[in-house]
Amino acid sequence: MRLILASASPRRAELLRAAGFAFEISPVDVDESVRPGESPDGYVRRLAMEKSERAMASMNHAGAVVLSADTAVVIEGEILGKPRDDRHAGEMLRRLSGRSHEVMTGVSLRVDAVETGHVDVTTVEFSRLSDADITWYVASGEGRDKAGAYAIQGLASRFIPRIMGSYSNVVGLPVTTVRELLDRIASAGHSSYSQR
Repeated sequence: MRLILASASPRRAELLRAAGFAFEISPVDVDESVRPGESPDGYVRRLAMEKSERAMASMNHAGAVVLSADTAVVIEGEILGKPRDDRHAGEMLRRLSGRSHEVMTGVSLRVDAVETGHVDVTTVEFSRLSDADITWYVASGEGRDKAGAYAIQGLASRFIPRIMGSYSNVVGLPVTTVRELLDRIASAGHSSYSQR
């Protein structure tokens, strides 16, 4: 049984490898625009489904399990995507400073025409950041390609005193959820996946 990760994210690949999963990588692109009136959890779930559907359609591998995901940082119901530039990154960090926010990851697993998925939510608490903290962190460049303009697994870890939920979800892929979804597909008889 083949597991195919439909993502170019090195962080998602690292999380899967660290958890002992064997997989191939086949990234896809979809329009990540938020639709009018779309909720944050509906948004990440829809994108994950669209990515797994596009990956499955682009392959000719019957029975392969396609895994895709999409992660968003959400504060007061607003989705914070990747910053446009360093100034935008600073604005995002000021919004997160001294407050809690949610990180939502939509996960989709697809075998042929069968799809199952879940949205994992983790609450992240940020310390209060000084202007010097924000200037230093933005200058590091670490948050430039990250939702919410930060990476919990890197330099930003010094600003995060606690989280409630899955750490790997904040990095970009809730690994336990992936395992549970793989088990769900296997128990439904659609396929079986064995760790190697």
